[in-house]
Amino acid sequence: MNEETIMNLRSYLSVAALGLLVACATAPTQTRSGVLTNSAGMTLYTFDKDVAGSGKSVCNGECAAKWPPLVAGPHDASSGDYSVITRDDGTMQWAYKGKPLYLWIKDQKPGDMTGDGVNNVWRTARP
Repeated sequence: MNEETIMNLRSYLSVAALGLLVACATAPTQTRSGVLTNSAGMTLYTFDKDVAGSGKSVCNGECAAKWPPLVAGPHDASSGDYSVITRDDGTMQWAYKGKPLYLWIKDQKPGDMTGDGVNNVWRTARP
């Protein structure tokens, strides 16, 4: 290999490594008015029927269509109060303090919390 090819390869590898570090850095959540949100500011929820620390979500199929899981990427890893669980369909989902995190399909804009208390089993996720 010539020197120019080696320099290009080093640059490419550096950028790729930085991308992986950024992707794995933290769970994509933040706090807004005492409620956990995703990186877009949408409210996150927990489901009372999920058992904290079980590593499982019981919201699948039609439930997950209405309450989309907060998806974790293939390179995301648990950190602090945030963990990554494997759903029944094999996808990865973020959990906070052992409780899987979800969005609510009827929330339309950041700050909406229309899912809080639905069927008396859905709660806004709070730190």
